[in-house]
Amino acid sequence: MSKVTSIMMVGVGGQGSILASKLMGAVLMKNGYDVKLSEVHGMSQRGGSVQTYVRYGKEVSAPVIDPGEADFLLCFEALEAARYLPYLKEGGTVITAQTRIDPMPVITGAMDYPADILQKLENSGVKVISADALAKAEAAGSAKAVNVVMLGLLAKQLDLPESDWLEAIDEIVPERFREMNKKAFLNS
Repeated sequence: MSKVTSIMMVGVGGQGSILASKLMGAVLMKNGYDVKLSEVHGMSQRGGSVQTYVRYGKEVSAPVIDPGEADFLLCFEALEAARYLPYLKEGGTVITAQTRIDPMPVITGAMDYPADILQKLENSGVKVISADALAKAEAAGSAKAVNVVMLGLLAKQLDLPESDWLEAIDEIVPERFREMNKKAFLNS
């Protein structure tokens, strides 16, 4: 059986996980991989959880990632990293933004936002890469580029040419946002 790499992207509605998965899929296909993508939308339009699965290899039979199967957990929000940690396989890597987006129970006061999420992730024994993706996105020109900053961090862990990522941005991102997204990707 050939090796299949599984990447689970998680965040909340409006963070751009679908664009990130489209960019990733384009780069992987350009490099000759069989690629399967799947999106799961919770209450995404209300800031709810969104998961996107990307699986690639010589031959991929299914797009869905089960608990314990993800090689990488790419998280656009810190609480989502903790929520989906069980999907990471032993030896996997969590790449997370330090961003905090309060879910509805926190907004209404029914719950508190968990303290020390990043420290708890690091204490769990998995490899954690975290970044202030919001600051990097804002430096590139827009807070909306957090997804591309995070994709840039993931790209550093994969053996795929940087030029292919930039070409995918040119092909997929609307022209008026291309340079800002390239800057966000390169400054990740």
